[in-house]
Amino acid sequence: MTTITINFNNVVKMTNEQFYQLCLDNPDIKFERNAKGELIVMPPTGGETGNCNSEINAEFVIWNRQKKLGKVFDSSTCFQLPNGSDRSPDVSWIQLSRWNSLTPEQCEKFPPIAPDFVLELMSPSDNLKSTQEKMLEYMDAGVKLSWLIERKNKLVEIYRIGQSKEVLVAPATLSGEDVLPGFILNLNIVW
Repeated sequence: MTTITINFNNVVKMTNEQFYQLCLDNPDIKFERNAKGELIVMPPTGGETGNCNSEINAEFVIWNRQKKLGKVFDSSTCFQLPNGSDRSPDVSWIQLSRWNSLTPEQCEKFPPIAPDFVLELMSPSDNLKSTQEKMLEYMDAGVKLSWLIERKNKLVEIYRIGQSKEVLVAPATLSGEDVLPGFILNLNIVW
């Protein structure tokens, strides 16, 4: 299965509320929207990618429970980013004070906020160029730190706000730096 991008812009430009309703009306389909307003239909992941996503998310949840610094979100959470896109990173984290600044209604729907951290784990159906464009979109939206993990080639791309991308080959660990204080992801669960 592959990702499908549909451009409806010459026919209709969906409002945030219409996009939210589209997602509610089609719960079996995972939609995203890029900054250009194009609708993206995301295929489900396979077993290996799904397992890795769960293992990675568990590491973030355990760290966050200990530190109590923010909120961790899984790949089912869609964020309305300030650049007009609606994205669902595989793992995301928002500092607690920023999350608490949202209204209860904003927290319940697609939160209109850029996470402080996002992680994308490439699955076999993902296209590297499209995923790298998504990572740049996250950074343009105000994400402070993001990781793109490509299991097949054991590569990690690290994106930091205001800096050039860093590429690591088969790293053993990744540090959350000052965005996720004290967080270390052991990549043995991925490789």
